[in-house]
Amino acid sequence: MVNLIGTYECKADVKGRLLVPSPIKKQLAAVLQDGFVLKRAVFQPCLELYPMSEWNAMMQKVNKLNRFVKKNNDFIRRFTAGVKMVELDGTGRLLIPRDLHSFAGISREVVLAAVGNIVEVWDKQRYEKAIDDATIDFAELAEEVMGGDNIADDEVS
Repeated sequence: MVNLIGTYECKADVKGRLLVPSPIKKQLAAVLQDGFVLKRAVFQPCLELYPMSEWNAMMQKVNKLNRFVKKNNDFIRRFTAGVKMVELDGTGRLLIPRDLHSFAGISREVVLAAVGNIVEVWDKQRYEKAIDDATIDFAELAEEVMGGDNIADDEVS
């Protein structure tokens, strides 16, 4: 399992390519050759970059859903809408397809934010707004998610 750390700024060129910062490339070195899946995020106006092994693990869960249940079928369709296989080119650039570029509202300034086993790809202004908006409720959210009975006592202090 991949466990990524850090938030990095970079720039998109006119063709929608990002030069992936070296700290992220180093963390992804073991999985670079397998490629990635880039998709729309479910809850935010950003993109999610999955190492192929993480995407395959996610799809194992999704594929267990009964497609003869309408809401499951609708979820699968929406979850996989716009999904693209991508890889870094020889110079370490990632090409963001135009439809995903538009969905995320990516301008020239981009933020790559490691979130556990994936990397979120954000337009910088949208990222800053999302972080600022979340700050207001973060203490309450932290208490609800991490302070209650959601996690066994021996797992997190």
